[in-house]
Amino acid sequence: MVLLVAMLLLVARLVDVQVLRAGSYQAAARGESSISVSLAALRGGIYDRDGSPLAVSVATDDVVADDFQIAHPVQTALALSPIIHVPTATLAAELHRRTGYVVVARQLSQATGQTISADAFPGISLIADSKRVVPNGNLAAPVVGFTNAAGQGAAGLEFGDNHLLAGTTGKATYMESHAGVTLPQSPVTQQVASSPGTGLELTLDSQLQYESEQALAKAIETSDSVSGTAVVMDVKTGQILSMANLTATHPVALGATPPATPADPGGVVPIGPNDAVNEAQSNLAVTQLYEPGSVFKLVTFSAALQDGLINPNSLFTVPDQISLDGSTFHDADPHPTEQLTATQILAQSSNIGTSEIAQGVGEQRLLKQVKTLGFGQATGLDFPGESSGLLATAAQWEPTDYVSLPIGQVDAVSALQVLDAYNAVANGGTYVAPKLVQATVSTSGTVTKTAPSATHGVFSPTVDSQLTTMLEQVVGAGTGTSAAVPGYSVAGKTGTAQIPTTGKDSYVTGAYMASFVGFAPAANPTLSMIVVLDRPTPIFGGTVAAPVFSQIMSYALHRYDIPTTPGVQTAPSTPGTSTESAAAQAQDIT
Repeated sequence: MVLLVAMLLLVARLVDVQVLRAGSYQAAARGESSISVSLAALRGGIYDRDGSPLAVSVATDDVVADDFQIAHPVQTALALSPIIHVPTATLAAELHRRTGYVVVARQLSQATGQTISADAFPGISLIADSKRVVPNGNLAAPVVGFTNAAGQGAAGLEFGDNHLLAGTTGKATYMESHAGVTLPQSPVTQQVASSPGTGLELTLDSQLQYESEQALAKAIETSDSVSGTAVVMDVKTGQILSMANLTATHPVALGATPPATPADPGGVVPIGPNDAVNEAQSNLAVTQLYEPGSVFKLVTFSAALQDGLINPNSLFTVPDQISLDGSTFHDADPHPTEQLTATQILAQSSNIGTSEIAQGVGEQRLLKQVKTLGFGQATGLDFPGESSGLLATAAQWEPTDYVSLPIGQVDAVSALQVLDAYNAVANGGTYVAPKLVQATVSTSGTVTKTAPSATHGVFSPTVDSQLTTMLEQVVGAGTGTSAAVPGYSVAGKTGTAQIPTTGKDSYVTGAYMASFVGFAPAANPTLSMIVVLDRPTPIFGGTVAAPVFSQIMSYALHRYDIPTTPGVQTAPSTPGTSTESAAAQAQDIT
């Protein structure tokens, strides 16, 4: 009877376990013995405007050891070491760890992975991985950005467009023991394949980007600048054709020991962390704010022309100093009282003359024109870390701002914002938002164009024509003669701006931002461009930034077969023949 009762209880328990509650026990067993792993997606590539790769992901294999299944670690290490190029002693130590899961090599080529699979090492398996490859080195690195150790975008477009580039991660579930060892021949369950990421086709031209970086690097070296940026834009579309951002690795202007011999880079300039010049940590053209100086005079002149307060030939009596609200302001270089036209005031970059025009425009109109030209707001590029800038407001307005604001001293802007404003002049008075991505590339290779850049009017055609003519005089007979491009008419403006002291109401002694911004051909603009150098020697934008503009713009115009301007000298000017004196350039200082 006792035995019968015991057997009945056993049968009841078996029915309970194997029939009534079988499902819950099976689920619990699977939960304790199954593990899910992510299947990384192959990251989408980044290409230039012609399809040349700037950053692509290559499929690789990671080598993983289940050291519980390796009976002879030393012999396995001896055989595996020559294939994965890990020292035998290091590899043997890893295979002795007894953890059940040891990654002994990462991101090996798939050819190497096939060799390992063919040799069938007991306890050794492969896991699919990938690595990011940049075929052109660090070309345009601040724009393209980089990925972190986990393969996710960490800066630049790699970060900003990570949602497109990353793709969709897959998943696979398999069985393992309590010790963490994969059960032999256990089936993979719930497998979801990963989906590769979408590629990006940029507006950048790799050839022009290279030439821009080379010209900018030479200027940084020879002028002992801290950093520099140079951006070339397609006038009509807003597409950015090159965006160079470089820094000096040991900037003399910040107190580093100067080289034993003056920098005189010839031929190709090496750009890298171990060289005199390296790629910047960020895209300075959109992340670095600075007081723009005389290039900001476009605000005053465009507003005055638009309101009919002046024309290019309007005559002004310009002393070398004026008094406002108890303060005295003067041009950078003393001069007798002059009779100057509005065009001459702009060409000679007269601060006092510009202030006289600004007072006629008035506070509200000046502040409105600042925003109309795109300052103090996002450019539309949507680049990670982009700054909208800092603007003076009506609540902060002081009478002395009739001098400070028109000459670019109380506002902080980015180089791209300045270029956008001048590009509006080049584009017939229509502002066009800048653009870096011209298309996306699907996994099947289908190229889908992105939407055109947004536009809005800022000048009337008449005002635009007048501004262009005036800006041509800056290059023809003013402070920007070094920006001239043989065979082409050029319009633009120089800037030599003081650098504010951080946290103080003062400027850094002897420190300036030198710039030139303009477009060509002036009669039928195709390309616009800005060059900014941080703390160069000499300090003048017309001396150090304008020649860089000339060099890069000349290359770009010829690269795109832009017709020359009839009647413009085609032979390059002889070095040292410029009629611009240091005193004339000094008028550009703000």
